[in-house]
Amino acid sequence: MDDIVKQALAKWPNVPNCYGWLGLDARGHWYLRDDQAQAGGPFPHSKGSLLQHEKLIEFIARNYEADGQGRWFFQNGPQRVYVELEATPWIWRIQSDFSVVSHTGRGAAVQDCLVDAQGRVYLTSALGVGLVHTLDVPLVAEAVEAGRWLPQEVLAEELPDRYGFVMSPQGQWGARETPESPRMVDTKQS
Repeated sequence: MDDIVKQALAKWPNVPNCYGWLGLDARGHWYLRDDQAQAGGPFPHSKGSLLQHEKLIEFIARNYEADGQGRWFFQNGPQRVYVELEATPWIWRIQSDFSVVSHTGRGAAVQDCLVDAQGRVYLTSALGVGLVHTLDVPLVAEAVEAGRWLPQEVLAEELPDRYGFVMSPQGQWGARETPESPRMVDTKQS
């Protein structure tokens, strides 16, 4: 976590959490989900606006974590912005040497290779489970043929419980409470 984020947490300890405003798709892209996107339905049915600002994406990547309940979030200064997931908390890119890098740029050592009924490939690591980017499935096939990874069948709908992550923190939060989702706080103005 960035030092500036830690300082903001100390300065503003009681900022409410934010739900529904950020989504991660199955290709590792971040989406900002304003009121209109949220009114259009759950993520990924209504994705919102694709984030393209490189520095913002890097900031999110450095401050992307999970809480003790398996809900993934971006620590935006003092505010936790929970992330709606299309597939898994990690999206893996496979390199030509079969090393694995997440959508946030973190390297990982593969523990298991999983394949669901639709042919989607997942890899597990010490970081957790992630979906392999569709462009990298041919590299997975090469790794399997070379004996590096042994695919095991998995039911995609069982992944959240099996690997301890929450697909929709907003949906989980909304099931317990009904107040409006707090807006993201701009701490740079204070």
